[in-house]
Amino acid sequence: MNKVYEHPSGAVADAFAARIRAREEADLSPLATRSYPAVREFAEPDCGLRTPFQRDRDRIVHCKAFRRLKHKTQVFVLPVGDHYRTRLTHTLEVTQISRTVARALALNEDLVEAIGLGHDLGHPPFGHIGEEALDERLTERFGQTFWHNLHSVRVVEVLERDGRGLNLTAPVRDGIAAHSWRAVAPATLEGHIIRFVDRIAYINHDIDDAVRGGVLDAEELPSGPIGVLGDTGSQRIDTLVHDLVEQSALAGAIVQSETIGKAMSDLRDFMFARLYLGPEVTHEREKIRAAVRTLFNHFCDHPEQIPASIPDGELSRRVTDYIAGMTDRFAVAVFEALAVPTAFTP
Repeated sequence: MNKVYEHPSGAVADAFAARIRAREEADLSPLATRSYPAVREFAEPDCGLRTPFQRDRDRIVHCKAFRRLKHKTQVFVLPVGDHYRTRLTHTLEVTQISRTVARALALNEDLVEAIGLGHDLGHPPFGHIGEEALDERLTERFGQTFWHNLHSVRVVEVLERDGRGLNLTAPVRDGIAAHSWRAVAPATLEGHIIRFVDRIAYINHDIDDAVRGGVLDAEELPSGPIGVLGDTGSQRIDTLVHDLVEQSALAGAIVQSETIGKAMSDLRDFMFARLYLGPEVTHEREKIRAAVRTLFNHFCDHPEQIPASIPDGELSRRVTDYIAGMTDRFAVAVFEALAVPTAFTP
């Protein structure tokens, strides 16, 4: 049995938790989540220089799934330009905006940061089209479903650290699981911030990417929502964040005003019609579905080819764990190895 690691002690470390508790009682809102005590599945000693939520943040940033986000699609599959968003840059933008909201509302910034950095760890390759394709294959063959938010929790609970998981605190795991609007509501206000800011971030940075890529002309944006929110991405984010903070401070919950909320919803509907489900993106849909179908069926038929790093379990789970963890370029490489003939070399 492994010995439980004992953190070094010292004058600062020994007084750290008490100092943070006192600071939070003095500075945080009564509605904020407190950093102590740490509630983890497996109890462990606290660190003397970081709050429990800071430790969760560090574990997420140092895990393999986080590093893979840099090669996972946000909207455009395998973009050639250097300035298009990836799942990693989306994660960083969500986290940065969310910390601003949390600080303004005197909520727990460390908790918001950890949830924000971990919320998309379970996203499969090829963005939401890849998620849709993987869900279709699971339903078709096993009668199961795939939601990236729940798989993100599986990543931190099971898949990282060679099957041991990251042993994150309960509020962080809850916030990751609940960041999707189709999931149950988060248990903390900090989790609700991520849920709202995820949409605020992706709607606006996807507009920026679409205009940069020539897929969308700024003049095409609907005048109603743009007139309410602002002409530029920075203006729109500023409007949305200020509204979220002011309305939430009055309500004691994370909410938007009716006017701003409707404008954001209308802009989101436009983006789905014009970009997310538009011809420029969806012409790749069938190619992605074919690639995911090929990968899924192959590893279901040849489970012995799934790496040993994927934990044992039922076949559907092992295949899903492997494919969902792939980056775009790795998935393409594996698909090509399976589906594209190679030249004969005598």
